[in-house]
Amino acid sequence: MREAFDDGVISEVIRPAAVVPEECARAILVELALQDVLNGGVWQAEPSTWRRYDRPWDGPDDPGDAELIGMIQVAYGTPTKYEITVYRVTVTRFGTENAWTVEDLADDALRFGDLTLDDCPRAAMAPPPKPFMHRPLG
Repeated sequence: MREAFDDGVISEVIRPAAVVPEECARAILVELALQDVLNGGVWQAEPSTWRRYDRPWDGPDDPGDAELIGMIQVAYGTPTKYEITVYRVTVTRFGTENAWTVEDLADDALRFGDLTLDDCPRAAMAPPPKPFMHRPLG
């Protein structure tokens, strides 16, 4: 697994973060579960990370020859209870060697909700806080 993160890795923080609306989020989560590596699919979805492999795993704890293409880091329940925020996408060296891009990987998951990364609404970004100024007492 370590070699998946050597040279050739592309990691992009999505700014502003992409927000997957409620109905799209439900459709994506259902499809990711149906296409899980243990069910003959190529996705391994956990609450904070969705991983895309090039082929299904050989068994429950045995990825066999399956290669990790990349990961999508997400937060469930933000900004509202039923939405999902996509905040980072990483393509491994294997993924880049096989012509995957950040957009390709994100779009491969988001298509289950009829979305692309470009189509996703974006999180509102608040302006940064004012700098702290220390004032002496007295």
